[in-house]
Amino acid sequence: MTGRRRIRSILLPRLLHRPARAGALTTGALVACASLAVGCGIVPGATGGSGDDAPITVMTWAPQDTQATNKPGMPAFAEAYARWVNSQGGINGRRLNVLTCNDKNDTVAAARCARRAVQEKAVAVVGSYSQYADSFMPTLEGAGIPYIGGYGITNNEFTSPLSYPVNGGQPALLAGLGRTLAGTCGPVTLIRPDTITGDQLPPLLDSGLEAGGHARSGDQRAAEDATSYEGQARQALERATADTAEQGCVVPALGDRTNTFMDSFRRARADYPEVRTATVLGSVDQSTIDASGGGSGPYEGSYVTGWYPAASDPSWDPMKKVIEEEAFGDNRIDAADAGVQTTWIAYTVFKQVVESLGDGEVSADTVSGALDGGLKVTTDGLTPTLRWNFQDELAAVGFPRLINANVTLQVVRDGRLVAARKGFTDVTKTLRDADLG
Repeated sequence: MTGRRRIRSILLPRLLHRPARAGALTTGALVACASLAVGCGIVPGATGGSGDDAPITVMTWAPQDTQATNKPGMPAFAEAYARWVNSQGGINGRRLNVLTCNDKNDTVAAARCARRAVQEKAVAVVGSYSQYADSFMPTLEGAGIPYIGGYGITNNEFTSPLSYPVNGGQPALLAGLGRTLAGTCGPVTLIRPDTITGDQLPPLLDSGLEAGGHARSGDQRAAEDATSYEGQARQALERATADTAEQGCVVPALGDRTNTFMDSFRRARADYPEVRTATVLGSVDQSTIDASGGGSGPYEGSYVTGWYPAASDPSWDPMKKVIEEEAFGDNRIDAADAGVQTTWIAYTVFKQVVESLGDGEVSADTVSGALDGGLKVTTDGLTPTLRWNFQDELAAVGFPRLINANVTLQVVRDGRLVAARKGFTDVTKTLRDADLG
């Protein structure tokens, strides 16, 4: 992406009043919905209805088959989850109907997915990934459809009153990583996408660095769909090795293109003093580490912050059982992928919401009403107990819906991504004290 871009502040988000429900859709929105037929799939079964025994329809979307970040495991796992829960008798005796949609890393496609959710009368969008909340969130808000367990890639997910995030998104990951690196690194260089979303990353990493008494990072932009990062790797190494007294750190946060950067970085680093690398889960996972050479690859020794326990933790066994029973051999689904894990947790939330409604109506309105009413959701230790308030502790810095600012710290050791310390670290105070202007 080149040229001047309109930079939007991550402060002062526009908080919305509770939107009108689906019955208040405008004629224009209904006409737009009627034209939709592209990019989405559906788990076989009846569509949603108003009867007590009607299937419950939800949607999961994510980008697939693009030149940038792809998350095919999220909709694939959602379909597997639907097969599994329906084989168990459904939720409160009602079948779960999962629609899927490819947002294509495209603003038009993301909006199309949201309109399809409205057209198909989805009661929620669950466990999804999109960089284009500006395109899809107004449509969901206009129809009153809750967005449960988004990936946490956009600020809108932490400001919209109809968003119910299950993790702290990029804010928590980068703040937590900054706190870790503050005590171990000399100069820190961040390589991030040259996009509006990427513009939001440097102040988040810097919030953690500055909390630990460290100088701000060097901000280095890069195309998110490049096929080589030779020049960017050398520039990052030059910055990170500028102070010969302390070992510098290079932090790539390029989503799926992080591995492409690290391939260029591995070739260039022999010409420079030793540096350490670090990143966030979602930019690297175990499959990425394996593909890059394991213990002999460029990630060895890297710190990685995540939202959840390591994939080897027994808390993930129920999710792995679903994959084994309903998606064995589906190579789109990786139990170590943060997107798949987020989708599992999001559906765990949704299931508990529906169960809390008993024999009552399951609609977009009743689902969001239960969540707004103080429902507490447990996830068997994968997160703290989740409960959504209209404005939580981080409202003052622009994240009123961020309820879970806990992160885990992992490290690549002998080619395996393992826990670097036990338990969670809460970065709420770090974010609250951050200068995000």
